[in-house]
Amino acid sequence: MIDTDGVRLVYVASGAINVPANDELAYRLRTLFEGVSAILASFKPSEAAVEETFVNENPRSTLKLGQARGTVLLAPAMAGMRVAEYTPNLIKKSVTGTGHAEKQQVMTMVRFLLPKSACDSADEADALAIAICHANHRNSPQAAALRQLKAAQA
Repeated sequence: MIDTDGVRLVYVASGAINVPANDELAYRLRTLFEGVSAILASFKPSEAAVEETFVNENPRSTLKLGQARGTVLLAPAMAGMRVAEYTPNLIKKSVTGTGHAEKQQVMTMVRFLLPKSACDSADEADALAIAICHANHRNSPQAAALRQLKAAQA
């Protein structure tokens, strides 16, 4: 979670939702949905951003990732928030300057851009990187055109 005034980025909070690996998929998705919903209720952000799915070599893993991603998209949508999506390469490029950066590079730049963040894990750094990318691109002409296209399709 970050805040921005259009120029400065301010760290608000970050962390991870721990989902028990031994639970059945439906219950893991419920835990994820409830966790995201609780965070949204607690911090009341005005917008959300999610990384687009990449296709894994393992189709089963890709399907499960897609289901988890759908759950994460649903929580802010049900709260009436605008939800943006960004490709992994755009997120990395927005934070490090290159779309093929390694996880350690992303974590290092997130710590530099948000000095008050602890970033204890790569997942936490990735989430903050998505927020930074959204702060940089949410008002771009491309984002506005995409919102108009989606509105016209609805």
